Amino acid sequence: MEEEEESESSSVSAVSDEDPKPKPQQYDVVMSSRDPDALYSGGGISFLSGSRSARFSYGFSSFKGKRASMEDFFETSISEIDGQMVAFFGVFDGHGGSRTAEYLKNNLFKNLSSHPDFIKDTKTAIVEVFRQTDADYLNEEKGQLKEAGSTASTALLLGDRLFVANVGDSRVVACRAGSGTWRVGGVLAVSRAFGDKFLKPYVVAEPEIQEEEIDGVDFIIIASDGLWNVLSNKDAVAIVKEITEAEEASRKLIKEAYVRGSSDNITCVIVRFDVS
Repeated sequence: MEEEEESESSSVSAVSDEDPKPKPQQYDVVMSSRDPDALYSGGGISFLSGSRSARFSYGFSSFKGKRASMEDFFETSISEIDGQMVAFFGVFDGHGGSRTAEYLKNNLFKNLSSHPDFIKDTKTAIVEVFRQTDADYLNEEKGQLKEAGSTASTALLLGDRLFVANVGDSRVVACRAGSGTWRVGGVLAVSRAFGDKFLKPYVVAEPEIQEEEIDGVDFIIIASDGLWNVLSNKDAVAIVKEITEAEEASRKLIKEAYVRGSSDNITCVIVRFDVS
């Protein structure tokens, strides 16, 4: 990646709002859309209705980085289920190949949204669907000689509730107005992951889950370890705080991680909330 001037373009970690902001960087990174190795990004704006109206925007960025192949996948999905608007965001960091991560992108939310108790008992549905999706994937993998696996970091918006579920060493970090951050995830990949058929039953797809009210949450960052290996929770939150546009913030995090020496694929999704 060349650096040039751009002509256009469930553990809780407390972080005080008084922490010093990162020094502004004097670089920008240009990646052509015609380059197959370029950073890919996008985003959108939507509404959810619960006991209050919630407007949110989201942005995503994904970059192969210094790895020879891309094993990260992500999903952003907004749909209506049983009369309720539901938004799903996920980052899937594959290892041993991209098969598992791609399978999760294509199937995890589809399976979750079709669970009979998805609306009325969401946490139970998440646990059961994560386990069953892992079992279904392993069944499809029976003919594969080479094993593959993936982490999964997901955020589900349902009414005025936020459900964060994590498997593996990817992570979700949230910034809550006036009271720092909380995070879900970051456990060792050798204990929780999808796939990895030769390591069963020592590796399980048992999610760590946290439920929060959307009210009071400024934004969440969902990212693969290509970001978290070089950026602390505090650093990532400080960068995003200064950028109001979610897609722009996600691109900034990717570029910052690359400049700081990340040697992995780097993917992140940012969701910003405006609850009234």
